[in-house]
Amino acid sequence: MVFLRPAPTGDAVAERDEIARALLGHMKSLRAAGVQYVSLAARPRAEGTPSPARTAPSAPAPVPRPAAYPPAEAPSAVKEAPAQAFSPPQAPPRTVQPGLLPMMEISPMSPPAASGRKGSLPAPPPLPFDPEEEMTLEALGLAVAGCLRCKLGAGRTNLVFGVGSPKAKLVFVGEAPGADEDAQGIPFVGRAGQMLTKMIENVIEVPRSEVYICNILKCRPPGNRNPEPDEIASCEPYLKKQLAIIRPRLIVALGKFAAQWLLQTKTPIGKLRGKFGRYQGVPCLATYHPAYLLRNPGDKRLVLEDLKKVKAVYFGEKEPEIEIFG
Repeated sequence: MVFLRPAPTGDAVAERDEIARALLGHMKSLRAAGVQYVSLAARPRAEGTPSPARTAPSAPAPVPRPAAYPPAEAPSAVKEAPAQAFSPPQAPPRTVQPGLLPMMEISPMSPPAASGRKGSLPAPPPLPFDPEEEMTLEALGLAVAGCLRCKLGAGRTNLVFGVGSPKAKLVFVGEAPGADEDAQGIPFVGRAGQMLTKMIENVIEVPRSEVYICNILKCRPPGNRNPEPDEIASCEPYLKKQLAIIRPRLIVALGKFAAQWLLQTKTPIGKLRGKFGRYQGVPCLATYHPAYLLRNPGDKRLVLEDLKKVKAVYFGEKEPEIEIFG
């Protein structure tokens, strides 16, 4: 025998649609605020309160199962939440344990995730300092020491802020820390860093301690992969503030990502190399990264020529010829 549920009336349909729209709007607002999971806790029903599940005529009693079959467990509609690298403290256990439902499951009408799509990146979390506030490099370094604005923060050993003179006239900007830098918390200390030190001291003829060295990213990407756009977006306020505090007279961009960010261009590094542009009015020369030279030693002579240009400008022997306009 089949029991048919009565069709909902027009008022019931309108009420249901209104509830669905309100719920969907609430889920969207939670997602926009960064909420990934919501807790659905079952509320115990007061004694004597009838179940609101059905208003239709009650169905006949279910036929008992044969004893040979164990009672079936109710299927769970809740999937276990994935483990998180950092999870907030859990609330004390309740009589009825809440389920954790991912936002994507609750809101099936939501658009697919934006990964792989062109467009603006989601806004990172708030900065740990006021960009308009006057501060020292040391104070800035302390402010960002616990940064978790992007996914790299959870896997780092040390945040690699920068090293050198806070009054440096010459600043070198690289791409991201490597394994040695992550272990020590200092930029350019591995093989590429040793090569850079020799170039600074032997070609430009300035002690490394008198320049300032930093990177676009302050945390090491896994496997030394290239920086990703959201990571650069999260880290760039730190580099902007570093350069605003130091106020150098000359900048050297080491590698593709540093050159393209500082000079606001998408031109390949091969076409930028050896040319001057400007970062907020400051002359900035693009050249190859020392790590690239370790893999391509034949191009070392090109970088030596670039650094000779830097030396001439640094000591006032020549004005930079600006050829890159972002």
